[in-house]
Amino acid sequence: MKIKLENVRLAFPTLFEAKTVNGEGEPAFSAAFLMEPNHPAVKKINDAIEVVGKDKWGAKWPDIKKGMVKADKTCLHDGDAKAEYAGFPDNLYVSSRNKTRPLVIDRDRSPLTAQDGKPYAGCYVNASIELWAQDNNYGKRINASLRGVQFHRDGDAFAGGGAASEDEFDDIAEGATADDLV
Repeated sequence: MKIKLENVRLAFPTLFEAKTVNGEGEPAFSAAFLMEPNHPAVKKINDAIEVVGKDKWGAKWPDIKKGMVKADKTCLHDGDAKAEYAGFPDNLYVSSRNKTRPLVIDRDRSPLTAQDGKPYAGCYVNASIELWAQDNNYGKRINASLRGVQFHRDGDAFAGGGAASEDEFDDIAEGATADDLV
């Protein structure tokens, strides 16, 4: 089930080059999306989990859901479990991944590349995800597939900071010598 998350905070983005987790498994694109517990997206996600679970497991869903929630086997997680990371405490987050590169666009829907410097960890984005039910040798889960990310607005970067601004440098276009810069 496809849903759009609006104005959520981006964390751990791997949007332009697929990577493995700790060098294991197949490379994938991924992102986490942070939101306050009262954010409108939380209801959308919970409703989608309910629909996907009922579609997959029918009358067994209520019992399966209890086990999933207890074992943290849905794509919606309590950020306090990752309290060591900036932005996670007191929030919820959706974890998403995909082997296929997601669409990554700017506010005006123009394509973005890694060289554009956005989106970045800590900024706010709109995201398209698709929830799906997993029932295989690896267990039962409700996962989120990452479909696309749209840069929404700047936020405080979580790690690594952003690019420097022009204001951090002097204008040395004319008349400056190497001695002036020492």
